[in-house]
Amino acid sequence: MDTHDLPPQPARRDFLKKTCALVAGAVAGLVPAISGLLVFLDPLRRRSGDSDAVLVASLNSLPGDGVPRRFPVIASHTDAWNRAPRVPVGAVYLRRVGDRRVQAFNVMCPHLGCFVEYHASRKGYHCPCHNSSFALDGRIADPKSPSPRGLDELEVEIRDEHDIWVKFRNYRAGEKGKIPV
Repeated sequence: MDTHDLPPQPARRDFLKKTCALVAGAVAGLVPAISGLLVFLDPLRRRSGDSDAVLVASLNSLPGDGVPRRFPVIASHTDAWNRAPRVPVGAVYLRRVGDRRVQAFNVMCPHLGCFVEYHASRKGYHCPCHNSSFALDGRIADPKSPSPRGLDELEVEIRDEHDIWVKFRNYRAGEKGKIPV
């Protein structure tokens, strides 16, 4: 029997086979793709763990005359995919402004992000990068200062009668307003 003598096969069966194969292939490809996308986007849904206050120093470590002292801020840092326990995340200047009140400033200059230094002879802070000067209370001391705002003051809480806790934040440099980074 010659192949020319066979009746033509209905196209319906080929269509069903191809449709089933296409659906099965799409499902087999979409499931891992969607799972991978969810894993990739998961860190965007989580909050950063850096918003809480951090124990910085003891009230006994600050002189009573209001002279600021610099302290490192050691905290657990969490970004989108990584968690680093107890690492330096910045530094602050702390000073007593009363018997039980403490003022805290971020050490970064609001102009371009350089570290400011406290000079006892000037009774103020100075940024060596562009000569920004700040008073003891963090305000801009020199009207010619290129800094758009005073030093960034941070929230302070005294716990257990002597522990100084600071809500540490970095702010965008070069901006007139305090925009958290």
